[in-house]
Amino acid sequence: MKELLILPADTYIVVNQTIIKDLDRKLITMLYQPIIGYSATSLYFTLVDDLDKRELMSEDLTHHHLMSTMQLKLEDIVVARKKLEAVGLLKTYFKKDHVNNYIYLLYSPMSANEFLNHPVLNIVLYNNLGKKEYDRIVDFFKVPKMNLKEYEDITSNFSSVFRSVSGNIFIENDNIQKENTNSITISEKIDFNLLISSIPSTMISPRCFNEETKELINALAFTYDIDDMNMQGLVRDSINEKGLIDKVELRKKCRNFYQFETDGKLPTFVYSKQPDYLKTPKGDTSKWAKMVYTFESVHPYDFLRSKYKTGEPSLRDLKLIESLLVDLKMTPGVVNVLIAYVLKINNQKLSKNYIDTIAGQWKRLNIETVEEAMRISEKEHKKLKKQFETKNNKSVVGNMKKKKEEELPDWFDKDLKNEEMTEEDKKELDDILNSIQNVSMRTKREKNMIE
Repeated sequence: MKELLILPADTYIVVNQTIIKDLDRKLITMLYQPIIGYSATSLYFTLVDDLDKRELMSEDLTHHHLMSTMQLKLEDIVVARKKLEAVGLLKTYFKKDHVNNYIYLLYSPMSANEFLNHPVLNIVLYNNLGKKEYDRIVDFFKVPKMNLKEYEDITSNFSSVFRSVSGNIFIENDNIQKENTNSITISEKIDFNLLISSIPSTMISPRCFNEETKELINALAFTYDIDDMNMQGLVRDSINEKGLIDKVELRKKCRNFYQFETDGKLPTFVYSKQPDYLKTPKGDTSKWAKMVYTFESVHPYDFLRSKYKTGEPSLRDLKLIESLLVDLKMTPGVVNVLIAYVLKINNQKLSKNYIDTIAGQWKRLNIETVEEAMRISEKEHKKLKKQFETKNNKSVVGNMKKKKEEELPDWFDKDLKNEEMTEEDKKELDDILNSIQNVSMRTKREKNMIE
C-alpha cells in the first residue's frame, strides 16, 4: 500500500469495536508490549482515553493532539500505529479531503491462551523476553488445576430451574457492544495448490486443509522462513491416521527444522525494509538517487548476502546485523549504508568493535535516513583522515591517501546529485536489486541440491 503523508492538522475519530476490560491492560502490557514497544502500547491507551464517557466513540481530534499528549514526533506515532495494526489491536481507515480524515477502530487483545499458543506472537515474545521472564509470564496466566476425582458434579441445568411459558416474541438486536478481537494478517507465503497436489489424495481427509489449518501452515512458514518444498515434507510427516494434520506435531516439526538449519536458534522479527516515511521521495534520476534507492529497497540480510560471491554469510556476521536492527533499533537502510561503508574501508571485514563504535555515534546523532548515513560517514571519514595526516609524514600519507581513495565508497567526494542516470545506470540498478532480492532463493536452491 502506498504510504500516506500525514499532517498534524489531519483529524481522526476513535471508534471502540469491543469491550475493554481491566484484564486487557495486563494482557497488553505483559504480552504485547515486549513485541510492539512502549510507544505503541502508549498510543493504544491514549486512543482508549480519547473515547467518550461510555467508551464508544471520540470526538473529532487532530494528530497534533496526539503529538502533544504523547510528546512524540508524528513519524514515531505512525510507526507505533502500524505496530498496533500488525498485531490486530487497531484498524485504520482513511478519507482524503482538504484536511484528511482517519478513523481508528480499537480491538481487544487476544486472550492469554490464544496469544501464548499463537505460531508467530508466542515465538516473538519468547525471543524478546528470554526464557526466565517468559516462564514467569506463562506462570502468571496459568489456571490452577483442581483434582475433582472424589467430587460429584451437582450443577443445575437451565431446564431444571426454569420452565417455558408463553410470552412476547423474540426481538433481534443489532450493533450491541461486545468483545471483539482482530486477527493478525500475514501475506500468503505458501502455494497451497502446489502443496495439496504434492500429497496423494489417499493420505488426506477432505477436511484436511480447512481455513484454520491453512492459516497455521502459512503462519509457520512465515515464522520459520520455510519454503514450499520443505513445507510439503513437514506437512506430509504431520498427517495422522485420520488423514488430518496434527497441528501440535506440525508446530514441533517446523520448530525443529528451523533450529537444525540455524544451530538451535529461534527466529527474530524486525522491520523488513526501510520505513516508507524515512524514504527519499521518488522522481530524482541522478546516480545519487540510484544509490539511495538501492539502500532503501532491500533488507540488510539480503544486502550482506549479496556481498558474498559464494555461500552464505557467517553466523557471526548475521548476528552482528541482527544486533544493529534489534538491539540498537537502527533502520534497515542505515544498516545497509553502514555495511557498505565498513566493508569498503576495512578490507571487506566486518569488525564488531569498529561497527559498534560507528553505530553508537549514529544512534546518538539520531541518524535514521539513508542520505543522513551517507553524509555522516563521508564527513567523519574526512575528519579522521585529516587527524591522521597531521601525525604522519606527508610522503607516507600521499601513498596512503591514494590507496584510501581507491577504497572509498562510491558516494564519497562526488557530486552525484547533478549526474543524470543513463540507461546503462538504470540497467545496473535493476541488476543489483534483482541480485540482492534473488540471493536468498539461490542459496536455498543450492542447499537443496547438496542435500
